[in-house]
Amino acid sequence: MIAVPEPRRGAARFSLAGRLSTLVAGLVVLATAVSAGASAGIAALGLELSRGSHFLLVLLLVLPPSLWAVNRFLRPVRSLLTALSDGIESLRDRDYSVRLATGRSDELGRLAAGYNAAAGLLRDERHQIRQRELLLETALDESPVAIVLVGPTGRVVYSNREARRLFVGGRPLEGEAFDERLGSGPPELARMLAGGSDGLFAVEGGDRPETYHLSQRVFHLDRRPHRLVLLRRITGELGRQEAAIWKRVIRVISHELNNSLAPISSLVHSAQLVAADPRQAHRSAEIFATIRDRIDHLVEFLEGYARFARLPAPRQERVEWASWLADVADLYAFEIDGELPAEPGWFDAAQIEQVLINLLKNSSEATDGGPVPRVRVDATPDRGFLIQVRDEGRGMTPEVLESALLPFYSTKRSGGGLGLALCREIVEAHGGRLSLRSKPGQGTVVSCWLPSEPAS
Repeated sequence: MIAVPEPRRGAARFSLAGRLSTLVAGLVVLATAVSAGASAGIAALGLELSRGSHFLLVLLLVLPPSLWAVNRFLRPVRSLLTALSDGIESLRDRDYSVRLATGRSDELGRLAAGYNAAAGLLRDERHQIRQRELLLETALDESPVAIVLVGPTGRVVYSNREARRLFVGGRPLEGEAFDERLGSGPPELARMLAGGSDGLFAVEGGDRPETYHLSQRVFHLDRRPHRLVLLRRITGELGRQEAAIWKRVIRVISHELNNSLAPISSLVHSAQLVAADPRQAHRSAEIFATIRDRIDHLVEFLEGYARFARLPAPRQERVEWASWLADVADLYAFEIDGELPAEPGWFDAAQIEQVLINLLKNSSEATDGGPVPRVRVDATPDRGFLIQVRDEGRGMTPEVLESALLPFYSTKRSGGGLGLALCREIVEAHGGRLSLRSKPGQGTVVSCWLPSEPAS
């Protein structure tokens, strides 16, 4: 603590302005008295002095006590300013423990109290910030995601435990050149970082490849560019998702096979009984026709899965909208909303036709014979085309809408759950995207965005 001299106990307390006024008044009275006394003394001695000599004599008599009084008045001010300067230097050095003595009731005391309050507030805020920093540092260090912060010079500013384990086997990584460190790492990671984009990559090693997800962002810290690199190992997560998908595939296929093979087995038994009894021979044609229907359904079901598995890469070409939509209208009825774009599309006509047919089929089934679906095609500002299929059917609940695009998910009793999933696969293979918007009882809108022809 830095002490500031306090007034004597029992002394009257005035403001600085009051004390200064009292001092000035006292000095004026003193100068007047000294001047009068000097004039009387000179007259008594019979001396004559000029005005200048008289002024110098009064000044010599008044100056010493005046200087002593002014020094006495300024002493606590100088002391507080010195203490305040030391306190500010301490704050600059992030030492918030320095306090000023506050035994005065005037402006100096209030200034010291204000400094103490500000220093205490800064100390508390600094303590809270430090606690949050420790909490954040602990959370980052325990994170399974490898986190690396690279400074403007290309050297590592911060790395958590997972990053140190992944890149340098656990030893400190701070201060090292990040790009040089990547030179001894997987080339796939170096290529992803050089590209500046986010994405997945696999690293060969061990029994199976390890899959990672990379995210990187550039931001300014203290007005200087820094790069944040996040690397997450997702092999286990992908494995669990893959296992879940395979389980769902097996359940769907098993269910569909049972639905077809059980009736076929029963019908074969019936055919054996009919063959043994000539009187039932007329039933054999009906039995074999039913068996054929079940076999055709099973073949169609399996062919749907085969198409999904062997979907070829799209062969994109210029497609005129009017003629292409006219070909689709021969298979499924629909109405066209608005004007078609003058610029032709750029896609695999057969694959996108299959997408539109699947969407129109779903819309027709959802309306139960109601108004035919409507199709709208618009050019978009982001150099693409938006194909929308709209119906006024039953719509979807939020739960169904959330899972509608997943493979093997279906609300139909005889559905394999590949229709919308196949549509999304085709659209994404073209570099586009497919989305759904639906409400129960208000219909469904399926939007397919496709990129336009690339610039030559």
